[in-house]
Amino acid sequence: MAELDMGLLERQVREAGAFLGPLRAEVGRVLVGQEELVEGLLIGLLTGGHVLVEGVPGLAKTLAIRTLARTIGGSFARLQFTPDLLPADLTGTTIYNPGDHSFTVKRGPLFANIILADEINRAPAKVQSALLEAMQERQVTIGGETHRLPDPFLVMATQNPLEHEGTYPLPEAQVDRFLLKLLVRYPTRREEGAIVARMAHPHAPTAVQPAATLAQVEAASACLDRVYLDPKVHEYILDLVFATRPGCQEELSERQRDARLEGITGLVQVGASPRASLALTLTAKAKAFLAGRAYVLPQDVKEMAPAVLRHRIIPTYEAEAENLTGDDLIRRLLDELRTP
Repeated sequence: MAELDMGLLERQVREAGAFLGPLRAEVGRVLVGQEELVEGLLIGLLTGGHVLVEGVPGLAKTLAIRTLARTIGGSFARLQFTPDLLPADLTGTTIYNPGDHSFTVKRGPLFANIILADEINRAPAKVQSALLEAMQERQVTIGGETHRLPDPFLVMATQNPLEHEGTYPLPEAQVDRFLLKLLVRYPTRREEGAIVARMAHPHAPTAVQPAATLAQVEAASACLDRVYLDPKVHEYILDLVFATRPGCQEELSERQRDARLEGITGLVQVGASPRASLALTLTAKAKAFLAGRAYVLPQDVKEMAPAVLRHRIIPTYEAEAENLTGDDLIRRLLDELRTP
């Protein structure tokens, strides 16, 4: 790409992302720490993907997504998933009007820009299927009629660790449709001290002011297409995904042909699907955009790989016997493949 074109592209990226600094500052007025969670939500918002978040209760997951919705001036809905929830509780239903013998549609809470699906792994399969249609097709069906969902549309689904009582694993097909899976960990001692100082009051500050508009978010999302991805980085993304698939190591690029991949051979039962290649490409571009760059670095891919791949690979029984998680296997893979 010509130097002049790259300079122009850099200016376009900086202009399109000018709202990100004030937005993050506004979020930081309420939320302490959790930078990885906020960045993951922003990446999902810009790429049109959805985010699965795992963590124990009380780590500000709800506060983070609600605050983000307010700072962009978008509508927000929180769905508490329970075993007795029905699909119509999400999508809406038709109501009969006896006066004129007609039906009207009452839209459900899914018709919002930002959706919090809280404790999704407590819901029955039918409810999860209704959410899946909304996530994948950006539409819902009510009374045989299809209704489009608003733009932008982001679902952040939270799940408790599976060892908690009353939780069930999500179907693989649904998990694969989440762009990212983020692990929310406990705050540091310094962060928790700041949380206590800020929030341990009867009227703790939770109000934020809009720092961006939905139109700015849409413009930034469109700008991602112009972020430059070098062919070598593109090949690196494909190598990462193909290396997770048992028996597909021979399809690695010429640069990686001598990689032994001893750290993961025989330890992955199911590898990442083609959605992983798409997700790595989109999220790496979004990572570069958030950094104000008009080009993707290999480091962007490496930093996004755990969140993109951890829910798309299934370790073998041998790996579990060695107490190896998906994150452990991804770290080994990143160490063994050559970086462009």
